[in-house]
Amino acid sequence: MLNRVVLVGRLTRDPEMRVSQSNLAVTNFNLAVNRPFTSKDGEQGADFINCVTFRKQAENVNQYLKKGSLCGIDGRIQTRNYENKDGQRVYVTEVVCESVQFLEPKSGGQQSNNDAGSYQQAYKNNPPQQARGTKPVEDNPFANGGPVQDDDSDLPF
Repeated sequence: MLNRVVLVGRLTRDPEMRVSQSNLAVTNFNLAVNRPFTSKDGEQGADFINCVTFRKQAENVNQYLKKGSLCGIDGRIQTRNYENKDGQRVYVTEVVCESVQFLEPKSGGQQSNNDAGSYQQAYKNNPPQQARGTKPVEDNPFANGGPVQDDDSDLPF
């Protein structure tokens, strides 16, 4: 059997962290995920999905994400129920996150064109250093999209 969920969306409100009776950090948040189609009116709908994460990951989500933050999650769907203070049975369906990826810079929010332009300029002025043991870009046969020279003599079979 398989129960796997992968989502990318934005938080609809700030995460809410609490500590369980067994001293375990638990953070709940709600993720808005756009639907892959538009309605007859041309509006794109979204699904609002309850998510929960535990332990250190819960602390990180609470500390670094906020309303509007873009994140990706990998987890599983879980259903549970409990009786509220009014004696009514409440059913909850949520995604238990096994992995949460922060998909925006630490400052969060949308990058302005100014920020993107200054990043591109900084990249031009200070390109990444060549990794040890690699050929310079000029010697890279894949850099210009030209033909690749392959030699079967070094294959073990």
